[in-house]
Amino acid sequence: MNRAVTPQGKSLTIGLLWHSFSSDNLGVGALSQSQLAICTEAAAQAGVALRFVVFGTRGGSSYGLDDARLKIGNTIALRELVYRRSTFPSELNECDLVLDIGEGDSFADIYGFKRFLTFILTKVIVLAKRKPLILSPQTIGPFDSWYARLMATQVMKRCQKVFARDTLSFNYLRQVGLRDNVAEVVDVAFRLPYQAPAKADDGKVRIGINVSGLLFSGGYTGGNQFGLTLDYAALTRTLLTEWSKNPAHEIWLIPHVISDDLPRDDDRIASAQLKQEFPSLKLAPEFASPSEAKSFIAGMDFVTGARMHACIAAFSSGVPVVPIAYSRKFNGLFSMLGYSWVADAKAMNNADAAAIILRGFEQRAQLALEVQAGNQNAFARLDGYTATLAQIFRQVAERKGVPLQPAVLAEAGADGR
Repeated sequence: MNRAVTPQGKSLTIGLLWHSFSSDNLGVGALSQSQLAICTEAAAQAGVALRFVVFGTRGGSSYGLDDARLKIGNTIALRELVYRRSTFPSELNECDLVLDIGEGDSFADIYGFKRFLTFILTKVIVLAKRKPLILSPQTIGPFDSWYARLMATQVMKRCQKVFARDTLSFNYLRQVGLRDNVAEVVDVAFRLPYQAPAKADDGKVRIGINVSGLLFSGGYTGGNQFGLTLDYAALTRTLLTEWSKNPAHEIWLIPHVISDDLPRDDDRIASAQLKQEFPSLKLAPEFASPSEAKSFIAGMDFVTGARMHACIAAFSSGVPVVPIAYSRKFNGLFSMLGYSWVADAKAMNNADAAAIILRGFEQRAQLALEVQAGNQNAFARLDGYTATLAQIFRQVAERKGVPLQPAVLAEAGADGR
């Protein structure tokens, strides 16, 4: 990636809202790194130099921060926004437009009203500043309360563009009357760069299991917060028991959320507990970045998991995968790609979920062909998203009087393909 910086005034400044390059949730990091790669490619197409201001939460990790184009804004907190002590509004002043990715699935009220209010307020502030607001590919909803639906719809009507990353979200947008400013794309993490490892020719079948600490502990509040129809912990143990019977199986536990501050959300805790119960399991290292996690997952022969971006890392690197879906974001995304191998934890019982996962493992050669076809679809959709961003960047640059410089970013960066 070309990291030469064009001075402010000769470049566009893009606000990356609800992105993070330090999140302990590698899914959020995957979205952010992928968005940066896509924006770099779009800028090359448009002939525009870019710099970025990143707004969102922070974690204990650090990836991509050596990119000199990135400026990290202060952390956004609801209390600070409500009492007008937040620096977010003033930091927005230097932005020419804002790309809001909503941490992938947080433009919803599924995680509680406080979280929804934080996300909706930041959008309202961007619009009040008269900054063009684009909702980058993400899950839209669900909005279970009428007031959340009303607020979300009114905000989306004022966005320059709203990109849904799945068919269910896109259909919802049409249902609430949005037409001219909406488009269906796919999750940007399909473009996350990675290095495919060399696979050992030792006769082992490598099975990767991403155990969600959040589901294993019953959600943030406990007590089956997400309304699962199955016992997730019991399902996980059933799979491990079955696969452990065969000594040719090398089973890896792959944490994808590492959170010292939120132990109920930490995949390491659930994985450590299972490692004690099943000593033959192998535990993946703590990854330094989303790309490192994807590179590791790419070395598996089969993957199942309940973190969507762990599953996308497998899928987009060509690994047969059966996701365990706890929200509609899984179903909408994978069905859009013509991929039906999903264990629906909100509709299936343990026996049915285990059956589809184990059957997927046995038929992984067939799954690999379906994954290949799905990736062709996903990459084509992201080509369209990239082209749209290039058009928007060029329009904003012309309006702002920013000179077009076709040679500024000759190298668009890796796209993960």
